[in-house]
Amino acid sequence: MTAEPVRRRDSAATRAALLDAATTLFAERGFDRTTVRDIAAAAGVNQALLFRYFGSKDALYAAVMANRGRELLEAEDPERLVKTVLRRMLEEAPRPVDHLLFTALRSEGIDSAAAAIRKELGDDYIRALSTLTDAEDGDLRAELVLAWVIGISMVRATSAKEPLRSANSEEIIRLVLRAAGTLLERTEQ
Repeated sequence: MTAEPVRRRDSAATRAALLDAATTLFAERGFDRTTVRDIAAAAGVNQALLFRYFGSKDALYAAVMANRGRELLEAEDPERLVKTVLRRMLEEAPRPVDHLLFTALRSEGIDSAAAAIRKELGDDYIRALSTLTDAEDGDLRAELVLAWVIGISMVRATSAKEPLRSANSEEIIRLVLRAAGTLLERTEQ
C-alpha cells in the first residue's frame, strides 16, 4: 500500500487564492449575496481556512478593499488620480471590480474591520491627493475633492435625476477636473 503524497501547506498561496476568489465574488454579487462557502469553493480550499487567515467574512472584505484601493494608488500618479477614479466610477459599463473602492466607502452596514479599512483607504487617498497643493489646508482640500467625486458617482448611480444621470462621462470629468484644480492645483486636467 502506497501512502498518498503529503500536500505541502502554502499559507501565502491559500491567502492569495481566498483574496482573488473574494474579489471576484464580491464584485459580481455584492457583500450580502456572497457566502463564505462560495468564496472557499472558488478558492479551492476548506472554508475553515478563510476564518483562519482572515477571522471573518467582514475582515476578508476589508482586505479585498485594501488591496484594490492600494493597487490603484500604486499604479497611478497623484496628478491623474482624480481623473482615473472618477472615470472608473462613471463608466457606462464598469467592471464591477473597479467599483470596489466605491462600494467600500459607501458600505455602512459592514463591521468594524471594513470601517477601519474605509478610514485607512480614505486616509491613503487623501494623503496622495494632498500632495497636489502647497496650501496649508491640503488635507481638507483633498478630502473635499474625494468626497465630491464619490458623491457624484453615488448620485449618478442611485438617482434618475437629470441632467447628471445621462450626462456624458467625459464632460463630467472635464468639468470636475477644472473645478478640482482650484483646490488641488497640480491635478491633471
